[in-house]
Formats: sequence, C-alpha cells, structure tokens
Amino acid sequence: MDFGTISGMIIGVTVVTLAILAGSDITIFFNLPGLLIVLGGTFAATLIKFPINAVFVAMPVGFKAAFANEKEEPRDYIRTALQLSKLARKNGLHAVENNKIKNAFFKKGVQMCADGRDLGYIRKILTQDMALSIKRQEVGSKVFEAIGESAPAFGMFGTLVGLVQMLANMSDPKTIGPAMAVALLTTLYGVLFANLIALPIADKLMEKSAQDKGLRSLVIECVFQIQQKQNPTTMIEILEAHLPEKQRRSGANDSYTDGSGKKSSR
Repeated sequence: MDFGTISGMIIGVTVVTLAILAGSDITIFFNLPGLLIVLGGTFAATLIKFPINAVFVAMPVGFKAAFANEKEEPRDYIRTALQLSKLARKNGLHAVENNKIKNAFFKKGVQMCADGRDLGYIRKILTQDMALSIKRQEVGSKVFEAIGESAPAFGMFGTLVGLVQMLANMSDPKTIGPAMAVALLTTLYGVLFANLIALPIADKLMEKSAQDKGLRSLVIECVFQIQQKQNPTTMIEILEAHLPEKQRRSGANDSYTDGSGKKSSR
C-alpha cells in the first residue's frame, strides 16, 4: 500500500471539504449534470485520443501504481543472485530451478538459466519483456495525463452551457445568482479531478516506470551473472554498479549471505 498516495488524497479531500464547510453548506456543491459533463466528456475524449484497449489497460495499471507500493530492494536481488550463482557453480545450472524468488521477471530469467538457454536468447527475451512492460506504463501515464488535460476543458464547457441556460432565462433576477453558482461548479469539478487525481497518477506512473526500468536492468544483469556462474567478488563489483553511490559505499563493508546462512564477504 502506497501511504503517500493515500495520505495525499486524504489531505487534499479534507482541506477542500473544510474550506467549503467554513463558508457554506456542502450540499450546494453537488450538481449531477455538471459532474456527468466533466466525467463523461473526459472519458469520451480519452477514448478518441487512444485505442480502447490502451485506455482499459491503463486504468488498472495507473491505480495499481498509485496505491500499490511493492517493496523491492535492489540489494536483495544481488544477494539472491549471489546465492544462486554459488549454487550453480557447485551443482550446475539445473540446480537453480528450485528457488523461492517472488519477482516474476527474475524467476523467469532464472528458469531460462535452469533450462539451459544460451546468453543471447536470455538477453533477447528479458530485454523484450522489459521494453513491453515499460511501454505499457508509459502509455498508462499518457492516458492519465490526457485525462488531466481534458477534465478542466470539459469543466469550462459545462460552465458555458450553464451560462447559456442562465442567460436564456433572465426574467427572474433572483435565479441568476444560484444559476451562476451551478454553472461554475463544473469548472470546479474539472480542476479538482485533474489536479488531485489524474495528473498526480500520471506523474507517479512515470516515476515508478523509471524505478521499474532500473530494477529490471539489475535483474537482467543478475540473470546474466548466474548463467555465467560468475564468482562472488566479480558479481558484486558488476551488480553494485546499478546501485546508488551511497548504497554502494554502505555495501562496501557489508556482506551478502548465501543460502546456507554463511557469508560471502568482499
């Protein structure tokens, strides 16, 4: 669970609600036709901009990126790779098939090593898998960005519709104020939906896409080292290049534990 997203939305909704309650009754801010214009128009425009399958794939991907926070530590991948490489050096690559790797991408690469696939084949499959995954996330980000751009525009459209309806019925001056308030609500809905939901999710998707690309690159390198049965010292030097400088310095005095509970120090 991504507490940053949840906390941000709770704080945003709370601040907006308190600001409304401080000056008026919250019920006057509910207008179903205006809400339908913003949501319906935004959804229709998004379907026009993107293929329908991209839209329906982007929705779950975007919300998963926003609310799910999978804790994946790069150093854990290095530790696992060291354990499996040592096992492969001792018993052969077929021995790495029985593993407890939770990451599906890493497990797929290790399975190909156990199946005796050559390095070129493994590189091709994993690189292609990574590229397609990153592409899906980037498309998802573009979809939510498009939603964020369309929502305020349809909010303004709803306001113009309300103004036209108001100006068409000027016989009763007492109705002008309430009608104007209703007309402006659609702009409020569009701005709020875009800046509190759509655009933040688009930005988070881009950020997590970059993180995922870095992690997958590390996993690919881990699989290469396992396939080549690399020695631990060389593996650490190669794999730690994927870590931030601070983590590399902290890892200089740290040790990686192998599957037997023993430590392989640098």
